[in-house]
This record gives sequence, structure tokens and C-alpha cells, in this order.
Amino acid sequence: MNIGIPKEIKTEEHRVSLPPSGVRELVARGHTVFVQCGAGAQSGFLDDEYARAGGTPIDSAAALWAKADMIIKVKEPQPSEYDYLHSDLILFAYLHLAAEEDLTSALLESGVTGIAYETVEDSQGRLPLLEPMSEVAGRMAAQVVSHYLERHKGGRGVLMGGVPGVAPAHIVILGAGTVGSNAAKIALGMGARVTLLDINLDRLRHLDDVLDGKLTTLWSNSINISRSIQTADALIGSVLIAGARAPMLVTRDMLPSMPKRSIIVDVAVDQGGCVETTRTTTHSDPTYIIDGVVHYGVANMPGAVPRTSSLALANATLPYALKLADLGAVSAINGDPALRKGLNTFAGKCAHEAVAETFGLECIAPELAITSAAYDALLPL
Repeated sequence: MNIGIPKEIKTEEHRVSLPPSGVRELVARGHTVFVQCGAGAQSGFLDDEYARAGGTPIDSAAALWAKADMIIKVKEPQPSEYDYLHSDLILFAYLHLAAEEDLTSALLESGVTGIAYETVEDSQGRLPLLEPMSEVAGRMAAQVVSHYLERHKGGRGVLMGGVPGVAPAHIVILGAGTVGSNAAKIALGMGARVTLLDINLDRLRHLDDVLDGKLTTLWSNSINISRSIQTADALIGSVLIAGARAPMLVTRDMLPSMPKRSIIVDVAVDQGGCVETTRTTTHSDPTYIIDGVVHYGVANMPGAVPRTSSLALANATLPYALKLADLGAVSAINGDPALRKGLNTFAGKCAHEAVAETFGLECIAPELAITSAAYDALLPL
């Protein structure tokens, strides 16, 4: 199979989908890997390293997309890349379609096979390709909070861990999944007081146990959220419903109850955000203020630490990429229930229920989408 590793063009996205070691694995299996020149530079991987790993350098993004049977990316295609999409192409990347109607339309119109990292789900209900970036984003979220609590950054001038005789910062975290639990660990490690809310009591019990009861856990409902944020120096939004838009847990009318100059870091921004006032920002212009509350809405937080993030991402995605390359999309998807969960679009059909529900589209089960497309191909013109 011909595989393309393009340079990411989303604003301030510095990650690369595969490091040279991943390219070497694909080449060793007999595949041809085209690597756009400079694709790994921001992550510290030079073109010469890709060449030594067996990658074929290519300057032009258009030429790379045209030669590839499968494109492996980090972030979703940008509007300038929509024309590269076609029905014979496998697109393997973070797609976040529930927050991107135009992209969803582009994928469906092109007929591309779109497999979203964030909806690949294993038999234990884990999201193995989202997990490594959620770990990075969660740990970064606590660091971001610490940074923006400083007065010169617009915050309340509160030290995360306080000092003897002075209370530490109060950090409220919505969602006890991978992002929330990692944010809690780092915030606790910095000495903060942490309140963690979730609707999964088993998850709350587990974290209370493994973190030795150092945090406060609460059942997530509107009353507990409203009361908790009234004393929060910072709020971290880390709620996820796989493939769907994030639920709106903090509304605009709740904001005035938060302390002035408190911080909101909405990690759920990729899926629309769980705070009503969240909007997408960038690393170069990361914050804005509404009702005296500082909002941080960077949608690609792990892009700020691209070397760590690229390596962690490839550790998770490479086994699936090898399966897609070795078997082809149809056989790989039919043989792997996790990849079937990851299928979002196929032959012009929407194959993910949450995406279809968001935009009022017809949804067809992944196995039926593949079967019906194969049947249609046999029909006479």
C-alpha cells in the first residue's frame, strides 16, 4: 500500500502522525511511505531520519495525497485539503466530526473512508487512540491552570499549592476520564485542592482509592457543579461522549458566580466544549475573558509538546495503521471490532451514530456500510 504522511497545516499544530521508527515498521512490511518534506521538523524528526528509515520524501502536499492509498494524519483535514479527498482513499486521523459540519459534508461528498482515532473503541470500552493525547492534555491542563492563575497572565494571583498558613488553589474538574484523572494527579501533585465530578460512581470510587482520598469526589449534577464553581480558582472541563458533541454543563448564567479572574480550561473544546462560553483559540492567542473569567480554549493542546505527543500517539496508532495497510480497509474493519467503531464515513455514508444524530443524517452500521458499498459496486451502470 502507498501511505502518505503529510505536514500538518492546522494553525500551530506541530505534531507529526508517525516518527521515523513508525515509517520503518511500515516499510519493513513492504509498504511505500511518502513523507512530505518538513513533516516531522517541529517534532524534532528530520527529513534525513525519515529517508534512513525507508521513507520516500516528497515536496508537494498535493502530490503526496494523490499518490497515497492511505493518509495518516494527526488533525482533521483543513478546508484547503478537502479537494484532496476521494473515494479510494483511507483517511486515518483525529476527525472530531460532531463539531465540524463542513468537514463531515466534505468527507461524505468525497466518498473517503474516514476512520477517526477518537472513536476507535476496544472491547473494554476504552478509546486507545484518544487515550495518549488525553493523558497529555490532562497533564497540560493543570500546568496551564498554574500558569494562568498568575496575576500578570490575568489570573487571581493564586499559587497552586499555597504556602503554610495560606490555602492552596481550588481546582474543579468536570469528568473523571483520562483527561480529568491526569489533570487531578498533576494538580494534587502541585498541592492544589481538587474537586472532581463525574456521573460514574465506580470511576469516582476508583480514583478516591488510588489517590488515597486526597481529592473530593462529587456526583455530577447541575447543583453540585454550580456550588463547586463558586469557590473555584480554576475549572477544567474534561467531559467526553465518544464521537458526539460534549454536553453543556456550565451555562453562561453560571459564570458570574465564579470568582473574578478565575480560569476555565475547556479541554472538551475539540468536541464543542462543555462550557457554553467556550470558543476555540490558538497557542499564540490562547485566552479571552467573559464576565471576568479567563477562558482557555486551545483545541490542540498536545501540539505544544509535539515530540512527546507524536511519539505517544504513534505508539497507539501504529498497530492499527499496520493492520489497515496489510489487509486493506474492508478486511481490517471487518476483522477488528475496534476499527469498526472508528469508522465514521464510508462510500458517502455516515457510519457513526453520534455524528449522524448531531447533523440529522442517515446513519448506517459500519458493517452494513461496507457490505452495501460492495454490492453497489457490482451493479451495472
